[in-house]
Amino acid sequence: MWSRRRFLESLSTLPMVGGLIGGSTAFTASALAAPVRRDYFKELGVRPFINAAGTYTDMTASLMLPEVMQAINYASQHFVMLNELHDRVGEKIAALVRCEAAMVSCGAASALTLGTAGVLTGTDRDKIGRIPNLETMKSEVIIQKSHRFGYDRAVRSCGVRLVEVETRDDLERAINDKTAMMLYYNNNSGGQIQHQEFVELAKKHGIPTMNDCAADVPPVENLWKYTGMGFDLVVFSGGKGIRGPQSAGLLLGRKDLIQAARMNASPNGNAIGRGMKVNKEEMLGMLVALQVCVEKDQAQEWREWERRAETIRKSVVAVPGVTAEIHVPEVANHVPTVRVSWDAEEKKLTSRDVVTALREGEPSIGALGGRRGLEIAVWMMKPGEDKIVAARLREVLEGQGRKSS
Repeated sequence: MWSRRRFLESLSTLPMVGGLIGGSTAFTASALAAPVRRDYFKELGVRPFINAAGTYTDMTASLMLPEVMQAINYASQHFVMLNELHDRVGEKIAALVRCEAAMVSCGAASALTLGTAGVLTGTDRDKIGRIPNLETMKSEVIIQKSHRFGYDRAVRSCGVRLVEVETRDDLERAINDKTAMMLYYNNNSGGQIQHQEFVELAKKHGIPTMNDCAADVPPVENLWKYTGMGFDLVVFSGGKGIRGPQSAGLLLGRKDLIQAARMNASPNGNAIGRGMKVNKEEMLGMLVALQVCVEKDQAQEWREWERRAETIRKSVVAVPGVTAEIHVPEVANHVPTVRVSWDAEEKKLTSRDVVTALREGEPSIGALGGRRGLEIAVWMMKPGEDKIVAARLREVLEGQGRKSS
């Protein structure tokens, strides 16, 4: 298991970060532990909240681990050659997640763009400089119609046209000499063509595949499941379940395609990814986040999430007319979640009313509502916050301290 001591010792052996322990810099571990004396958010008029929703980007996803912050603060005190760091971090990450090659991107959307660009250009610098002008280049990406998603803009930004299919026969008919890639959206259980068949069809026709798994950790096994299944490129967000920097992402897969994606990325100048910078702090922080994620006791963490969910469930079902169940979403935020429901007309209370009351109350709590009531995710809560959420949610459902819509 990775302890903080092992983490520090491992960093000291990496050629790109050198002497974290006993280095020449005046920066010390005591500086890392220095308390924050300013309430920056209060100064800005920004109100923090307890996260009872999950790892959503507009809610700033997850909180970085202490080990990640140690790595970020350490990296901020040293100059290194960025491409050398990119190489070494990629090698370490690839070994951790059992794939040929890996790179850190500036978020999952960036990984989608860079992966697509790598497929289109290979290592041809002339092609790299011409994207999104795809004249004389392959220009179509096949996707299942039910897998269309807002983030496919990151793929289309390379100039490709998405070709929608529904059946296996549709897909095979759509393949032609312009087909560059086949794209799969993991956060969608729909579609007639499931993972393995999708990969098999692609390999039959010699077409590279990419799977967008941005929010699909946990389970941690997903980090190697889909490359092991045969997807050529797989994308993850770094700042959600892995709890690395929110502005970081991962592109995993075939060595030749990762090399090509790197050539389309910063710090290369004449490339579509020049503005998609990843700094040294994010690279190192992402590596450390993965080390902790892969080595921690997953079963113990799951039991803690179940305990928090049960605390909230028991509290709210004590309110007349309210029901609650613990379930695990099939994909994305795949963790114990409390689904709370009631008759909105009978209680004169909508899910929006409850979400608003929680957010505007004290302490402020961020939650998600929908047609079926509330979805309360517990995994982004700090220790003890489950009890606070349980008590506040019960108060609101009982009609205390809330505004009507």
